[in-house]
Amino acid sequence: MLNQIDLSRIDLNLLVLFEIVFQERHVGRAAERLHLSPSAISHGLGRLRALLGDPLFLRTPKGVVPTERASQLVPSVAEILARIRGVVSTATPFDPRHSTRRFVIGAPDGISSVILHPLLERLREVAPGVDVGIRQLLPAQGFTAPQLAWKDALNELEDRTIDIAIIPLDDVPARFHKQILYEEEFVIALRNGHPFQRTSTLKRYCEMEHLVVSHTGDASGFVDAELAKKGLKRRVALTVPNFTFALSVLAETEMVSALPRRFLEIYGARFNVVAVKAPLPLPRFSINIVLPKVAMMDAGLAWLVQLFGQVRPGNPGSSVLRLGKGHRRVHSQ
Repeated sequence: MLNQIDLSRIDLNLLVLFEIVFQERHVGRAAERLHLSPSAISHGLGRLRALLGDPLFLRTPKGVVPTERASQLVPSVAEILARIRGVVSTATPFDPRHSTRRFVIGAPDGISSVILHPLLERLREVAPGVDVGIRQLLPAQGFTAPQLAWKDALNELEDRTIDIAIIPLDDVPARFHKQILYEEEFVIALRNGHPFQRTSTLKRYCEMEHLVVSHTGDASGFVDAELAKKGLKRRVALTVPNFTFALSVLAETEMVSALPRRFLEIYGARFNVVAVKAPLPLPRFSINIVLPKVAMMDAGLAWLVQLFGQVRPGNPGSSVLRLGKGHRRVHSQ
């Protein structure tokens, strides 16, 4: 992208400006983040355009949009800046006990609810000045393949909107670092005392009203795919946008829902919601920490990834699901 002759006259701050404008898609907001005037941003963009021989950003009524060339440059610019930040961070070693850094973690609500409390407890012990922001990640609508469903999360990582993502995605591109945080599976959740606790057959399961957690309102999910293999179907009477909302509805109705086991272990008792073994196969999958490999050069991010390896999500060793009378308890594994 840049040759040695050019480097003698290039202000590397222009790459920072490029990165921020690409993230914000707006000159005014980029100026606020960089504590510069909009005219200074425009002047910097003019220098970049002359240097790279491309308009880079095109004005629209709502801001700016990147050209194809600008989009192609994003990974290279991110890698250059990550290496520079890595050099700076090694010059002043990251010290978690005295750091006041803020990390942004992206995760679906069913995962962030499981990891947050043990993470905060660990931070209080080893890094009391470090702050955390949780950004909710949602799968892309209309995609069932995980690689496509979580493509927006990978884009947010490369745009540096988030520092790390914690998502149910195994097959990540080679430019990303992946580390398993915990294993998850789904169980059938319902209010304590529900008749299905006594007759948890597949036939009865199909006859009941079902609740599905879906931020888009789409009623079809992995349960329907499993039922279709057997020539069966169910009635989805309600969709809700998050798992906590689902618990409050299950507590007051005769509905049932497939929910993540660890989430239910932590929060089910508050709503008197219990679990029974599913009468059909439900998925089991890995929850992974994902971030660009170049970001691991940042000593602070490398430390955060290592810290997650010390955290026991949801304290599963001491938690059990409350099951109905006559059903075995399901322990964390």
